Amino acid sequence: MKKVYLLMLGLLAIQQIYGQKHDQNLEMKGLREKEMKSSAHKMIAYNINPNTLNYDLQYQRMDVTLDPAVYNISGSVTSHFKPNQSMGSIYFDLSNSLTVSEVKYHGANVAFQQLPTQEIKIDFPASVPANTLDSLTIHYSGAPATINDAFSTGSQSGIPILSTLNEPYGAQDWFPTKQSLNDKIERFDFKITTPSQYNVAANGKLMSETSLPNNQKLTFWRTMYPTPAYLIALSITNFVKLNDTMGNPPFPFVNYVYPSTSSNATSMANIEWTKQMMNTFETYFGPYPFRNEKYGHMEYIYGGGMEHQTMSSVGSWGKGLIAHELAHQWFGDKVTCGAWNDIWLNEGFATFGEHLANEKLLMTYSEFINYLSGEINYITSSVGGSTYVPDTGLSSINRIFDSRLSYAKGAYVLRMLKWVLGETAFYQALKDYHARPALAYNYVTTSDFNASLLQSTGKDFTEFFNDWIYGEGYPTYAIKWKQSGNQVVFNVSQTQSSPAVSFFEMPLPVKVNGTGGQTAYLVLNNTSNNQYFAETVSFPVASVQFNYEYQILERNSTVSQDNTLSVSSAEKDHFGLYPNPAKNELYLSGVHKEMEFSIHAIDGKLIRKGVYKPGKAIGIYELVPGAYILTIQEKNIKFLKQ
Repeated sequence: MKKVYLLMLGLLAIQQIYGQKHDQNLEMKGLREKEMKSSAHKMIAYNINPNTLNYDLQYQRMDVTLDPAVYNISGSVTSHFKPNQSMGSIYFDLSNSLTVSEVKYHGANVAFQQLPTQEIKIDFPASVPANTLDSLTIHYSGAPATINDAFSTGSQSGIPILSTLNEPYGAQDWFPTKQSLNDKIERFDFKITTPSQYNVAANGKLMSETSLPNNQKLTFWRTMYPTPAYLIALSITNFVKLNDTMGNPPFPFVNYVYPSTSSNATSMANIEWTKQMMNTFETYFGPYPFRNEKYGHMEYIYGGGMEHQTMSSVGSWGKGLIAHELAHQWFGDKVTCGAWNDIWLNEGFATFGEHLANEKLLMTYSEFINYLSGEINYITSSVGGSTYVPDTGLSSINRIFDSRLSYAKGAYVLRMLKWVLGETAFYQALKDYHARPALAYNYVTTSDFNASLLQSTGKDFTEFFNDWIYGEGYPTYAIKWKQSGNQVVFNVSQTQSSPAVSFFEMPLPVKVNGTGGQTAYLVLNNTSNNQYFAETVSFPVASVQFNYEYQILERNSTVSQDNTLSVSSAEKDHFGLYPNPAKNELYLSGVHKEMEFSIHAIDGKLIRKGVYKPGKAIGIYELVPGAYILTIQEKNIKFLKQ
């Protein structure tokens, strides 16, 4: 479960919106577990607070007293920071519903202001030099703001419970921090004092539990992994603690569950099943990113689930939800979207984790195929909308956490990448992506992912992302075929559901079925409209299937036999260009005589004309890096100059 309170840079107007619980495609008759989202009733939308750009927040220690029977927080947060420039004051995000009593700096009180912009400004007695590690402590108390529902109390089986859920900007409602998506907190300590009958669950490793006078208890959790403020979380009630291990080599598997859950056989079996899911994800995604601490779950007061780092919060125990939140530990937690526009890098990847769970552990082949069919129907149930959230959508909770676009379509983009690359190369590319030193435990963007794919595979997916992430809609194909001897001629035409994309360049999956039960699997590299292909098939063809395992997104496509097709048309169109991308030279395949060609820039400007001689290179030394169109015999072939 996630909540949205978004602040748009420079926008001070507060907009009224309605609270929402976000369901992932409930129309799919339970095929997907829901990860719920709720929103603030008012929000300001932004990715970065400019007032906090001048320092690196390296460590925070929370020393607070909490009682789940009382809606209140009191105590202090100590922050260690390093300025990147000389600074005379420092800002933290903090709700005005909390009252700051004092700020201690080097043992002395310093001046501060709580601002209407939900910030605290603290003035230093003298400027702090750049690159100097320093610290201060903010003492505060009060009833946290309810606008984001980031801090909630209630009951489970009549017992009080307190839970937090910050995403994306609710953290400031209960502690002073830095919420911008540009600076993870390198280390965070929780020192939580509660009545002794309660247990505290939180991120990281349990360091100690200490009995205090007056039936109080101090619980100390520490995480040493970089963590965004929105993933800092705790939950407090009379938890049953389940301490186990998982993985190979093993690491702690820690679950804090309600007493009623501990006696529920189905819930306990699904918790145990998490071990299988972890093994599968480690096989395909790489080692669990937080092995030095733990993985596990804490039950909480909200519905659905939330991928709190090292300890996901859950309100139910369905396997789809467990898989989704676990996948987030790699994608969303280790690598985190660096702008809410790129939320698909969190939610699309976690939903793809559900694909993987269904394919490898939960479904039969036919069930998985039906699941994919349902996903495509849902994604294409509307003709438009981009996976990427435009700036104009940042003020809408519905748009940012759109189940069709950010979740389902984002996941299907990954399935299509798997189809293009092949399973082995695809999963290796995912492992490379979150392991790169510049990206690991950091914030990432779609362009970072694209660059990582290029580095891993040698393939440039810029056009692919332009179509499927930044563009809108989907293609519809009309595929015609005819067999002539041992050749099958195909003609492929395409229409688009939205004018935002002029053409979807995709390798098309085709299955040819023979009259005697034979099969042939073909890939038609569709790079232009009304394109012909000639393929060798050695048996009589009974039928042709397109998108037979729902490898790509499309809707209402047709396949038909057409006896008017000719082999000569296919030969005319059956050209190939390599290498692509190219550095200095291009070659054409399927060209057996001299032919005139031209090269145009993407904007249509003519760059050069010439005559291609079979087997000879076309020099492109003088071209600046970018995308171009080579035209030969009325066929346009796009290529990239590196």
